[in-house]
Amino acid sequence: MPGDAVKVAPHAYKVVLENDRVRVLESRMKPGETTEMHSHPDLVACALSAAKFKFTLPDGQSMVIELNAGDAVFVGAVDHSTENIGSSDGHVLLVELK
Repeated sequence: MPGDAVKVAPHAYKVVLENDRVRVLESRMKPGETTEMHSHPDLVACALSAAKFKFTLPDGQSMVIELNAGDAVFVGAVDHSTENIGSSDGHVLLVELK
């Protein structure tokens, strides 16, 4: 099983709040930057800037997601690697549910 996002990719994720109910991560990725395979529990992602990411799953399948600043999406628990394939820095808050 892939490791925790903050441990696997500290260059991309940092904890800004944690308690017994949630963990909030700030993610910043420059264009072309990638992460190794890692895992997240169920979460809500809130885009603070427009961004375009490619997510690759353990089985090799991938998907591209474009977010506009202010978008919020629910994501079920997932293992994936991430690549910023956009032309600008990606800045997202992730609210992981416990």
